[in-house]
Amino acid sequence: MKLRYALAGALLASAAMMGGSAYAADLIAVITPSHDNPFFKAEAEGAEAKAKELGYDVISLVHDDDANKQSQLVDTAIARGAKAIVLDNAGADATVAAVKKAKAAGIPSFLIDREINAGGVALAQIVSNNYQGAQLGGQEFVKLMGEKGNYVELVGKESDTNAGIRSKGYHEVIDEYPNLKMVARQSANWSQPEAYTKMESILQANPDIKGVISGNDTMAMGAEAALKAAGRADVIVVGFDGSNDVRDSIKQGGIKATVLQPAYREAQLAVEQADAYIKTKTAPKTEKQLMDCVLINAANAGKLETFALKP
Repeated sequence: MKLRYALAGALLASAAMMGGSAYAADLIAVITPSHDNPFFKAEAEGAEAKAKELGYDVISLVHDDDANKQSQLVDTAIARGAKAIVLDNAGADATVAAVKKAKAAGIPSFLIDREINAGGVALAQIVSNNYQGAQLGGQEFVKLMGEKGNYVELVGKESDTNAGIRSKGYHEVIDEYPNLKMVARQSANWSQPEAYTKMESILQANPDIKGVISGNDTMAMGAEAALKAAGRADVIVVGFDGSNDVRDSIKQGGIKATVLQPAYREAQLAVEQADAYIKTKTAPKTEKQLMDCVLINAANAGKLETFALKP
């Protein structure tokens, strides 16, 4: 009898440590690239906030765009008994096996930001309409350039589907203008330091450039810093993402425009869909879901806050 009471007391003590319930909340694993990039940090924060609001425990993990590390983190989520995984993946091809592994373990994956090259593996793929957004950015770039001049394109990580889609969307617009000439196109792998270094080299070889169009805001910030260091604040820079850093640069007359992709909302929508599936086995109506992007320039930059546009 004393042993039974002692065990009951231990359970109650454990429950108190977990917030007063004898049962731990269900777990959602959120896995993204490095939070050093404010876009991915916003995704993680959005997903975590919504999951906690809905009563879940959360583990937030970072794969650093390393597919092997991502696979290990999926193993961690499986071992921890996660009910769902929200994932911004580390490669369109390399991620398929990891998502299949989670599915085989009975854990649905809800992908955000980046697609994978397989259907029916993840339960949802919620991504920004990168092609539509790139066309918006391309149109603004053409306008800012006055439809003429030499320009440079900085491209994201080649293994990332979004890098190719954005580049294609840009060129669908820009290539219609014969007096706009691309004199250099290099990948800076979404990295600000790498963009700085690449921009230094490109500028030395092409001192007469008039504009830079970038596959994301982080590279745009690196390019802008290199241009400023070279005394070339006259060069037009356009980014893609809608970060607070670029918002501030736009407001100060630096970078001229970016394209907002709603990272925070995408992550929260993924958690909402995961919640519906966990509770009622209700799957999203469609696996692939596109969210439109919004052009950000001096006219509306003041309304931008953490990858969302305020009313």
